[in-house]
Order: sequence, then structure tokens, then C-alpha cells
Amino acid sequence: MVQMTNYVGEGAYIAVSLIDAKGAYEKTLYVMGSDKKWYPDLKEWNKAYKKKPTNISAVTGASVTGGDRSVTVLDLETAKINKGYKLRFETAVEDNKYYLKDIEIPLTTEGLAAKTEGTGYIRYVRLSAN
Repeated sequence: MVQMTNYVGEGAYIAVSLIDAKGAYEKTLYVMGSDKKWYPDLKEWNKAYKKKPTNISAVTGASVTGGDRSVTVLDLETAKINKGYKLRFETAVEDNKYYLKDIEIPLTTEGLAAKTEGTGYIRYVRLSAN
């Protein structure tokens, strides 16, 4: 679950990416915001996505506005847990600040169980296994 801060402005675009142990983008797990014209605002994700384009329609949903929350399912490979990977939540809002690392969650047993505070538009992210 992603809980947003009470910011003023348009809906936030959020890219959730799998980052490898060396800090490099590996793949897109989810994008909140479906209008492709705003994807360049998610600067690092967009740069990496353009290098490794894939069909993300199955992992794309609505943007999230200030104060709202979004619940979504992330498909995580268990083989990547406790291997140095991270989940990066990159955020952008039209005519507002961009956050490369609004949240980075270590892909560890402990990291997946914790509530993680954001540094920008995201108040916190809480993950749970299903």
C-alpha cells in the first residue's frame, strides 16, 4: 500500500522499479499513472525504460493524488530477496519537484515486513506478502 502526503497539485506519477545490488535499474514492477506523455518526468526510470522497453500495460494504473492511497500487487521473484536488490519508488508531480528516491526499500525479509517512510510525495509504503 502506498499512502501519499497531503501535497497540493496534480496526481503523482510513481514508478516502482527493481534495482540490482550495483544500484542499476533491472525492471519495472509498477507504474502509477498511465498517460505516457508524463513518463519523461520520471527521469531515471524513463531513461532506463527507454533502454529496455517492455510492455508495461499489465503493470500500469492510475496516478495517486495528495492524501490518497493506492493498493496494488507487485510481482516479486523470491530468488531476489536477501540478494542486495531494492525497490525504488520514483515520483513526479506536474509543475512540482521530482524525487528519484522518494522511497527505497531493501528487498530483504526485514525490508518487506517494515513500514517505510517516504521523503517526497509518498508518506509511507507498507508491503505484505499474499
